[in-house]
Amino acid sequence: MAKTLCDAELKALWQYAVDVTLDPDTAQCQLFLSKDGKQVSHDGIEKNLPDNKERFVNCAYGLGKQGFSSGRFYYEVQAKDKTNWYLGVARESIDRKALLAPRPTNGYWTICLKNANDYIANDDRGVLLPIRQQVQKVGVFVDYEEGLVSFYDVETRVHLYSFTGCTFTDKLYPFFCPCNNLEGKNSAPLIISPVAVTA
Repeated sequence: MAKTLCDAELKALWQYAVDVTLDPDTAQCQLFLSKDGKQVSHDGIEKNLPDNKERFVNCAYGLGKQGFSSGRFYYEVQAKDKTNWYLGVARESIDRKALLAPRPTNGYWTICLKNANDYIANDDRGVLLPIRQQVQKVGVFVDYEEGLVSFYDVETRVHLYSFTGCTFTDKLYPFFCPCNNLEGKNSAPLIISPVAVTA
């Protein structure tokens, strides 16, 4: 049964809101980033970018500029009009040149949308989430010391999934994968949204 957050629980998340922007040095070369670093989409156009050590090569992945090695943080991402995406966090030491699934054994803690309807928590076996309606905006909360990564449907205030008992040893970065643009069917961007704190 999905848990709906009360006002006090929402405010507890909001107090850890951070300003996240995308890091262009990490973005795979077929990704398009907005000038303000708040939107990322897959346009399928190979860009002539330096193959620096931070850049993903084989997958449409990118990271936030801001890394966290302690404490708690929370941010929100709009995923409206998309059919496929991955969101979560990744550790700094991930292999950015290999073709690896975004799961904990590879240094990623993520959930995803597949085929416009299937929401999956990407633990090491994959957990299909009982979500009946489109999630327009995803909230991501991390408690570094507690080893916790939680995901929320912002608009319905519903808790979607939590990774618990994780062991973090290096910096964690917000992780974004808009997935491939499938002949225009998944062209909408992922948008990092300001957290709308209300009284």
